[in-house]
Amino acid sequence: MGQSLNKIYVHLVFSTKHRSPLITEAIQEELFNYLGGICKNLECNPVQVGGHKDHVHILCLLSKKIALMKLLEEVKSHSSKWIKTKGKEFENFYWQNGYGAFSVNPTEIEVVKKYIINQEEHHQKKSFQEEFLGFLKKYDVEYDERYVWD
Repeated sequence: MGQSLNKIYVHLVFSTKHRSPLITEAIQEELFNYLGGICKNLECNPVQVGGHKDHVHILCLLSKKIALMKLLEEVKSHSSKWIKTKGKEFENFYWQNGYGAFSVNPTEIEVVKKYIINQEEHHQKKSFQEEFLGFLKKYDVEYDERYVWD
C-alpha cells in the first residue's frame, strides 16, 4: 500500500495543577476555543472541547503526522503560556504533568461530544478525580494512584 491512512479519534483529559479551579466562566469559552485552535493547527481536527473548573476534555481526530505525546505537549505548553497573558489571576496557571488519552469508536462520537458538552451538569454529582478514575476503570488501564494526581 503506497498511502498511509488512519482515522483515530482520541478523548484527551487533563486537569489544572493540583486541580485548582482556575477555569472560570470568564475565560472558559476562550480557553476551549484556543485549545481547539492548537489542535487544528497540528492537523488534529477538534470535534469537541470542553471541561469544568479544574480540567478539560478534548475530542479530536489524531493526525497521522504527530505523535500523541507531542500533541499533548504542544496543547498544554502553548495554552498555559497563553492563559498567563489573560490577567493576574492566571499568572500561576499550570496544567498537571500527566494526562489521560482514550480511544473513541467512530460510532460513539456523538456520545462523547454530548458528555463533554454536559460537563457542568455532570460535575454537580461527581468530582474530577471520580470521573478520571471511572475512565481508567472503563478502559481497564493499570495505574498506581500515588502517581495519578499532582
